[in-house]
Amino acid sequence: MRLTLVIPVYKEHLRLAESLKKVAAFVDASEHAVADAIFVDDGSPDPCSEVIRDFISKGGTPRLQLIRYPVNRGKGYAVKTGVLAAQGDLVLMSDADLSTPLEDWLRLKAAVDAGADMACGSRAVRGAHIGRPPPLHRRVLSRIFNLLVRAAGVRGIRDTQCGFKLFRAGPAKEVFGRLRTRRFAFDVEMIALARDLGYRVEEVPVDWDYSGHSTVKVFSSGGRMLFDLFLLAARRLVFGKCRR
Repeated sequence: MRLTLVIPVYKEHLRLAESLKKVAAFVDASEHAVADAIFVDDGSPDPCSEVIRDFISKGGTPRLQLIRYPVNRGKGYAVKTGVLAAQGDLVLMSDADLSTPLEDWLRLKAAVDAGADMACGSRAVRGAHIGRPPPLHRRVLSRIFNLLVRAAGVRGIRDTQCGFKLFRAGPAKEVFGRLRTRRFAFDVEMIALARDLGYRVEEVPVDWDYSGHSTVKVFSSGGRMLFDLFLLAARRLVFGKCRR
């Protein structure tokens, strides 16, 4: 079995050095799968790519690779790019800050081994542990967003936005190949598409710490997420569920 780790990157150069060390240690020491990692630089204006290239060249490992395009297109587009390029039998999505420890992937793998096609890390179900919580305003907005997600027709998943998810490669490539949402609300469409196509989606508790830095801006990103939710709800109302 081979595992490919996909990490979208945008304006992360100040924290990348530590994350790169942890990712390299993870792929080199994994006892449960042959692992590799793809970093997708989503048109960062800072030297993210230079930091990653320098680390790869000094480490000399073929298990880490970089994909970069010059214009920012959104986290959803970056994850889609990485997933479609992945060679693993399983694909693990993680944020660059590693706010959920990579070792928690075994919790997600247990769900996949039990029959799930997509295991979504969650901060909102029994068994999850939040070390450093996000600021109050982010917690309030997150709850409002989750209410709107349910109103848009995606129910039964309490935390769609946790950036730690594991997929079987075949279902992942089919779902992401159809994905239209390019920015932060892509997780919602991804779950909706997976269910439409008959794939089993499970929510799994994970550990999580707020990193103190996020590219999700409360007003600009939040407004775009709400707009994307509206478009998703409208498409599903007009065109119905996605079919094979």
